[in-house]
Amino acid sequence: MRRRHGRHGSVLPFVLGAFIAAAFVGGVIVYAVIKLIPYLVLAAVLLGVFVLLKRSFRSCSVDAGPAAASVPAPESGLQAWQRAKAEFDALRVEYTAHECDPMQVLRRPALSDVSVPSTARFVDAFAEAQSLDTDAHPGAPYDAAFTVAVAKARRAWQAALDAADRIRLSNVPTHERGSIERVLKLLTTARDSDSEHERLAAYARARSELDRLDRAGIVHLPRTARAAVDEASRGALPG
Repeated sequence: MRRRHGRHGSVLPFVLGAFIAAAFVGGVIVYAVIKLIPYLVLAAVLLGVFVLLKRSFRSCSVDAGPAAASVPAPESGLQAWQRAKAEFDALRVEYTAHECDPMQVLRRPALSDVSVPSTARFVDAFAEAQSLDTDAHPGAPYDAAFTVAVAKARRAWQAALDAADRIRLSNVPTHERGSIERVLKLLTTARDSDSEHERLAAYARARSELDRLDRAGIVHLPRTARAAVDEASRGALPG
């Protein structure tokens, strides 16, 4: 009995020590887990954000595919030249329409006066583009030079128009503005009258007044506009 009791007594401290060690280790693990919980939560949140961003990026990449595919290809030299050619032809029509119409000149005299800086810049830009204008595609680098020149001329034309609209008759002496208004009324009467006699008389008076204004340097009437008035005053139908 003593021997048996001695054996059990020697095992008991070992079991007790193992239990205490296990409890201690478990406590340490629980304590560590409790301390790590905020970090684990943060890591989980970051992981979720990363996954969402990755999915969004993939979605955007897929959506951008068709849009990217629909972007037009850059213009070739020939295409750019053809576009510039059409634009310059339209600009020439606008400029010619002004230069051939005495009424437009009288309403915007600054647009025919090269002493006005904006008009002078346009005339120079137009002449540059016209010198590069060809019937057929000239090839590089002349097509690019023409395209640039046309864009410059178009900008200069718009600037000259804006300036002429602002200036109107402000450059004309006050006592001569009434003369210009009278000429405009005469030309309107000549254009709209059904009476041949009245029409020719109105053109003749307008022509005489324009001659006086031109000699005085009040209005610079382009040759094409002058020719239109002269032709009409000789009995031709107005253009």
